[in-house]
Amino acid sequence: MPTYDIILLTELRYEDPPKRSPYIDNILLEDQILTKALEKRNFKVGRFAWERNDIDWSDCTYILFRTPWNYTEKWDEFFAWFERIQKKVTFINPVPVINWNLDKHYLFDLEKKGVTIAKTIAIDKGSTKTLEEVVKELSCDEVVIKPFISASARSTYRIKMNELHLYESIFRECIQNEDMMVQEFQNSIPEKGEVSLMFFGNTYSHSVLKKAKKGDFRVQDDFDGTVHDYTASEEELAFAKHAISQIDPLPIYSRIDIFRDNNGQLALGELELIEPELWFRNHEEAADLLADELVKYKR
Repeated sequence: MPTYDIILLTELRYEDPPKRSPYIDNILLEDQILTKALEKRNFKVGRFAWERNDIDWSDCTYILFRTPWNYTEKWDEFFAWFERIQKKVTFINPVPVINWNLDKHYLFDLEKKGVTIAKTIAIDKGSTKTLEEVVKELSCDEVVIKPFISASARSTYRIKMNELHLYESIFRECIQNEDMMVQEFQNSIPEKGEVSLMFFGNTYSHSVLKKAKKGDFRVQDDFDGTVHDYTASEEELAFAKHAISQIDPLPIYSRIDIFRDNNGQLALGELELIEPELWFRNHEEAADLLADELVKYKR
């Protein structure tokens, strides 16, 4: 018999950190809340970093992604581990969902199914297009460039038309290494923020509003963004429900990040199905919703 029903997956920085900070305390608290909810439902729970070489991963039934947030920095190493371990255990969300969601090309899949996204152009690795050519194709005054596979706003730049020449060499370096996306800059994000809606299965749980610090456009707390309680509107809920209804299989957990685009329409920023922050510390009942979904999945 496996020792654990579920392992909560983290990274070495967060498994047993010798130094604490408010950021790390939140990570640990979130997993404590989820562990308690799972144990109430008779799950045996472990919590380990994916880098550990002394763990027999086949000694568990499920691995639930939580905070392995350095995987984009250790891409080759992580995916060698991921390919190897998925042959031994079941991942949550399921592997096909994780693989699809890793690459932001999924935004185009959802756009084809009627989900509004920001005006976006994909630039393939090795392309000879200049940044100026791409921006002219978008027909906008300001853009954001970022990789299709990234986290925490890595290699993400906000660029105005009169600054294109300053970023051309950065853009060229980026597309020599990976696929990039160029999006019309969305004015509502620094002005009003981005809403995150949490779902477990097809059950809506709660929402938060993420706001960038003054003068920035990145809402992540890595860049001093702030999080606020938020009540989603019926329109926002309908938009989010439509987005997750397009995913097959239905995710066990999902976070839908939305904003108002430059035309005033709701649009999808990202669909987080791998290791999103879910703010259990502000909404402990959400951990119970996730635990209940895992009970159903286990059956």
